[in-house]
Amino acid sequence: MTIAVRVVVAFVAGAAFAVHAQDNAVLATQGQEVFERWCAACHAPGARHPGTQALESLYKGAKPAALEQRTDLVPELTRAFVRTGVSVMPPFRKTEISDTDLTALAAYLAPKTP
Repeated sequence: MTIAVRVVVAFVAGAAFAVHAQDNAVLATQGQEVFERWCAACHAPGARHPGTQALESLYKGAKPAALEQRTDLVPELTRAFVRTGVSVMPPFRKTEISDTDLTALAAYLAPKTP
């Protein structure tokens, strides 16, 4: 491979990474907004949040109870819980949390890669 081709390949890869990073930042912001609108009332940190209290009782300190503090919420798990509900948490319809918003929420709660 010539030097010119290597430079072009490196430039394209760098540009793709920059676009991906920007998309992730937008997705995270949108996901945080979805969390604050639909989830925080039950799942934010603190004693006044019934979802957090229920998870505290379930995990007994083995995992963080507040969803934003978790490091194991893979997007598939978040999507499943939101669409089907779990325990006393109701399922959310697409007319409440759209697929686009759910993708953003799942990305926001997903484990972060360094």
